[in-house]
Amino acid sequence: MSNFTVLPLPQPLGAEVRGLDLGNIDDSTAAALQQALSQYLVLLFRNQTISDAQLVASSARFGILDEPAPNPFGEPFHKVHPEINVISNIVQDGKPAGNLGAGEAVWHADMTYQETPPRAAILYALQVPEAGGNTYFADMYRAYDALPADLKAEIEGKTAIHDSSHNSAGMRRKGYAEITDVRETPGAHHPLVRIDPATGRKALFLGRRPRSYVPGLSVAESDRLLDRLWAHIDNPEFYMCHEWQVGDALMWSNLEVLHRRDSFDADAQRRMHRTQIRRFHSDQDVSAAA
Repeated sequence: MSNFTVLPLPQPLGAEVRGLDLGNIDDSTAAALQQALSQYLVLLFRNQTISDAQLVASSARFGILDEPAPNPFGEPFHKVHPEINVISNIVQDGKPAGNLGAGEAVWHADMTYQETPPRAAILYALQVPEAGGNTYFADMYRAYDALPADLKAEIEGKTAIHDSSHNSAGMRRKGYAEITDVRETPGAHHPLVRIDPATGRKALFLGRRPRSYVPGLSVAESDRLLDRLWAHIDNPEFYMCHEWQVGDALMWSNLEVLHRRDSFDADAQRRMHRTQIRRFHSDQDVSAAA
């Protein structure tokens, strides 16, 4: 196993991993990093030089990979490695080179509209703007623990629909109609409280706010409950902020944190390559609500 150091960040969650080339790891290193991820939820790797083939190979050390969610333009952004999702505002030959543009991406977890959402993701910075485009991560264990008792009781046993028709920038995906009634939102139904199968610890599991709905409630009741939960999680006591540099890589636990992105100048260029780990090799039960 490679020798590396894990240093907690001076924020509510996250740790920096030093002394490691993420593009060249073995199985034992991946297992050690997964253990660190379970503790800190977000891992930062600075000054990395990772080829696309290395990013895919190192990601696969952790588990089985997902291909990206369908993008609004109907075709993969990365033709050679379809496991890589390109996050970029760059336009080449009149076509977007990546997804999500330059606008703000709201709080969300990735692909929770699926019955089995990805367990983790790795995002690697190739080009970054001089300002803006920061990424925030919010700890949903902390958020659940800090809920008032009445709200914990109110959400116990309830589920929410996680919208599959739009991405985190609010763009409608190819092949979907616009949602006019949230009770008809397409996507998976997940409990509002996720229980970690290994530890029994509880975390809020919200996906994203737009077009979400709690079945069994009126639309007004659902909106009231969800608005209260989302107002609760947007608290600096629960989240960290990462200001990107070229060569940064971040790995995060998708089922236990939410993340969002600041907007940035549309004339600046930002390009990230992301992989998603559908399940870890060590997982016994990969459902979101195990």
